[in-house]
Amino acid sequence: MATATSEPVRMPPGPRLPKILQGAGFLIAKHDMFAALGRRYGNAITVNIPVFGRTVVVHDPEVVKDLFGTSTDLLERPTELINTGSVLGPGSMFSLAGDELVARRKLLHPAFHGKRITGYERVIEEEVMREIQNWPQGREFATLQPMLRITLNAILRTVFGAEGPALEELRRLVPAAITLGSNLIMLPPFVRSDLGAWSPGTRFLEYRRRIDAVIDALIAEARAKPAPEGRSGVLGLLLQGHYADGEPITDRDIADELLTMVSAGHETTAASLAWAVERLRRHPELLTRLSDEVDAGGSALRQATIWEVQRTRPVVEGSLRRTKKRIQLGDWVIPEDTTVIFSIQLAHSSEESFPDAASFNPDRYLAAVPKPFAWIPFGGGINRCIGAAFANMEMDVTLRTLLREFRLAPTEAAGERRQSHGVVRRPRRGGRIMVYRRTHDSFTDAAVASRADGHSRHLENR
Repeated sequence: MATATSEPVRMPPGPRLPKILQGAGFLIAKHDMFAALGRRYGNAITVNIPVFGRTVVVHDPEVVKDLFGTSTDLLERPTELINTGSVLGPGSMFSLAGDELVARRKLLHPAFHGKRITGYERVIEEEVMREIQNWPQGREFATLQPMLRITLNAILRTVFGAEGPALEELRRLVPAAITLGSNLIMLPPFVRSDLGAWSPGTRFLEYRRRIDAVIDALIAEARAKPAPEGRSGVLGLLLQGHYADGEPITDRDIADELLTMVSAGHETTAASLAWAVERLRRHPELLTRLSDEVDAGGSALRQATIWEVQRTRPVVEGSLRRTKKRIQLGDWVIPEDTTVIFSIQLAHSSEESFPDAASFNPDRYLAAVPKPFAWIPFGGGINRCIGAAFANMEMDVTLRTLLREFRLAPTEAAGERRQSHGVVRRPRRGGRIMVYRRTHDSFTDAAVASRADGHSRHLENR
């Protein structure tokens, strides 16, 4: 882990271009910019960009390990730069740091691990089956919106325990609130204020007021039921939970956390699923193997595929930390009040960690799990995504159900380009798919195998 030091500052090398030019490169194509600088300067780079100031970008696994293991007394998430907490509320984990964040994570941890995760599988499959029942056969369509509906409905049911009118109301309100909120996160604080009926801040506050009213009703309903049997979902667990000092989490903090879970886990998982479809259609031999595995009741290759989708198409490019004191990080001495970015995209593209990194090859994980601190789609340390196991289960159940119900037609189209949407990177054309139901006579297993043989060599590394 990084340690406090009084040694002279020793920053990594980097370009000497004016801050405004470096900032333009960061806004327009930060991954390409960091990749080019990495090739020139190595595994740690210093850039100077507006708002962030002098910033160190790292992706070496050993340095990332040190970063994640560093005490929050020395290094923590810069809430003044990451406005997520100001949008989601003071009770959100994104607004917490230090001991408060540790205590909240301990309280939430049981909701997303062990038997509880397994217990949510039925809900996920129900939502997938509901969504795919009217999917057209034999013509292409984008999967991003269907995946967004699946993940939203699933998380509203499992996290909020919502059903009936409450579920319908949240289905209407939450997507609009998240879309508006994700844009507000990127804007200055005054824009998020109540500036009049037509201001984005005022519109978001109205969405939030209506969402809170539904959550308050769900909390009141849950409290009226016998505990614990009558209290479902994560909401029920939070109502029963207590901190180490015996104090319960407040209702307002519960509301902030529930909205945080939806915001953090809804679009990111949907985007990963759309990327999974986009990747699989360009690897027909893998598609055939995955279908055979589903028929045989296996899951190892499917899990490896999920990991490889997250490696090659991470939906979040990186995350920020801010030094609170002068620290030694790897070979460098970083001064106080310096932004540090760990680049997920660069870590996942490393040839040292992932030989032939540009290829899409789930087989690389069949003999071993992804390398710690080299494969980091969920971040790490105290700020690691608490819903990582839930997201993995959700992707697994969704892909398993799709492969069981459909044959996915391969494509020779070029891979879809990345498109930024707030903090999430998703396929520009929405992860397009063409499907045939597995009972459909016009697209048999033999036809799939024939097309796979014809396309596999051409598509191997697309």
